[in-house]
Amino acid sequence: MDTDVRALRTLAQTYFDAAYEMDAEKFASLFHPSSSVTKIADDGDVGVTPVAMWLAAVRDTKAPKQQGVERDDKILSIDVERDLALLKVKLRVPPRHFTDLLSCLKVNGTWKIVQKVMTSKT
Repeated sequence: MDTDVRALRTLAQTYFDAAYEMDAEKFASLFHPSSSVTKIADDGDVGVTPVAMWLAAVRDTKAPKQQGVERDDKILSIDVERDLALLKVKLRVPPRHFTDLLSCLKVNGTWKIVQKVMTSKT
């Protein structure tokens, strides 16, 4: 269990680094290819985006690092049950502050994000 928590903390740190740098390839290394990103869409309904489409949007987003913005990210919780884990994290990508729930599965011995559910505020 301690090994899994350490691995998940490392995953979260890489996730924060990817967000600060807006590094789509770094993000891609964390997500399972069949994963998706879910949020409340502009029309108020549930919006589900395949990770490949979300990564394309990441590539078009200006990185907080490029903007000289100070990092503001933290792990709020890690919950592990055998090969399933849920990470709750907070981070900032100006002008928004995000709270993400990252559902992870241990796939062939490696933790992968299989679902990202997110909300944000300005």
